[in-house]
Amino acid sequence: MKFLVCISKTPETTSKIAFTNGNTEFDTSGIQYIMNPYDEWYALVRALELKEAAGGTVTVINVGTTENDTVIRKALAIGADDAVRINANPQSALYAAKQIAEYAKDQGFDAIFLGKETIDYNGSEIGAMVAEYLDLPFVSFASNMEVNGNTATIKRDIEGGVEILDVELPVVLSASKGLAEQRIPNMRGIMMAKRKPLNVVEPVAFDDPCKVVSYDLPPAKAAVKMLGPDDMDELVRLLHEEAKVI
Repeated sequence: MKFLVCISKTPETTSKIAFTNGNTEFDTSGIQYIMNPYDEWYALVRALELKEAAGGTVTVINVGTTENDTVIRKALAIGADDAVRINANPQSALYAAKQIAEYAKDQGFDAIFLGKETIDYNGSEIGAMVAEYLDLPFVSFASNMEVNGNTATIKRDIEGGVEILDVELPVVLSASKGLAEQRIPNMRGIMMAKRKPLNVVEPVAFDDPCKVVSYDLPPAKAAVKMLGPDDMDELVRLLHEEAKVI
């Protein structure tokens, strides 16, 4: 079986976020980047588990510049067979989805995996867009996947229960917690990653209709107000007049 795993580069969770150029660009100064955890821990590892059980290959794909190669090599160290980097700096989810779909459309992949969202934008957009471009079924927020022949049985958590779906391959799937368990690359995997192919592909022409107007930081949190244990009247007043439901 052939699996494609979409991976992205995101700022490490403790990074201090700032913007430049009139709040239209993300300030990358001093930012430490990692592979998006939902792509790494769940999407990539489940694809590897399925390959190990049934045979086949796992390819990872990233839309980005040479700065992303370190993240891509980590995916190869975890166990991916080869990698593709679309040589472009995506300005929107739609642009990234278009580039992924154009590469994948004639490659014969049985399943395309990606994390349910990235931890920077939390958009949950690219999976559905890729599926639409390829005219394939899309299952989001998958927490379990088993393959039997040409059919995948997928479980996804819903409010109050679990939804179980049977879908014919090929399929596009976004992974959530529970689909797999994180793998740490070992020394052998790290050394082998240096020899695995990383193919750079030029992007297809695409008139991106999306444009960043501006970024805004969330408002700073207000200071904590301490109340005495017997000051119930003030507590009620604050809950009525100042408390905000988020």
